[in-house]
This record gives sequence, structure tokens and C-alpha cells, in this order.
Amino acid sequence: MKPNKQIALSLLTTLALAAPVFATSQTTAPPEKDKNIVVQSKDVVVKDAKAVAGATKDGLSKTGEVMTDTWITTRVAARFVEEPLLKDSNINVDTGEHIVTLKGTVTSKAGRTKAASVARGTEGVRSVVNHLTIGPKKS
Repeated sequence: MKPNKQIALSLLTTLALAAPVFATSQTTAPPEKDKNIVVQSKDVVVKDAKAVAGATKDGLSKTGEVMTDTWITTRVAARFVEEPLLKDSNINVDTGEHIVTLKGTVTSKAGRTKAASVARGTEGVRSVVNHLTIGPKKS
């Protein structure tokens, strides 16, 4: 299980376990009041669960940054700059729902393969669609 899912699961478990404690902490309350406390506790658990789900939808990088599509696009493009095989390439990186699409021109088949490999190896990327073509060096 991924760390952010473990955190979310731990939080949900803690909140779910806390609800009965809050409900039973007032032993002198009439049953009607106990029912209201349980309902309120349930509402808090549901609200917090939705907040956790929203925060973990994109996920967190190893450094704690939220991995949005924009974050992934920037990270992939930055990694391309460091690659000698991609030096004279013209690559457009587009990301949607953590799926990276590569378009543009590379100078060799090895460059095309390397670009896809680098993108796939980037944290947060679920898959890569490679529409790169092989062509002459850019001027």
C-alpha cells in the first residue's frame, strides 16, 4: 500500500474508532442525546474522510510535494534537459490525470526510447503515450 494511502487509512481508522468513544463518554445523557452525538461524530468522520481523499487524489512526492499534472509535466521536462540523447530534440510534454503524452521530434530511435523511459520513470506518472517522431536536429 502506498504511504499516502496508509496515512489516509490510519486517519479514517482513528476517526472511526473515536466516534464510539465520544458517543459513550456521556453515560448520564438520555438515549436521544446519545444518538445525536453518534450522528454528529459520523458526520465529522465523513467530512474528514472526504478531506483526506481530496488531498491524496494527486498524491505526494517523496519530498512531500503534491504531484499534480503540472508538477509532473515540469518534472518530466526538467529531466529531459539532463539527457544527452535528447540534446537536440524538440519535445512537448502534456499531462492529464497522471498520463504523460510526448509530442515532437527527436534525432534518433534511441532518443525516442529514452524520452519514454525517462517519462515513465518520473514519480507520479501512471503511463506514457509516445507520439514522438524521428527527424533532423532542430536549428
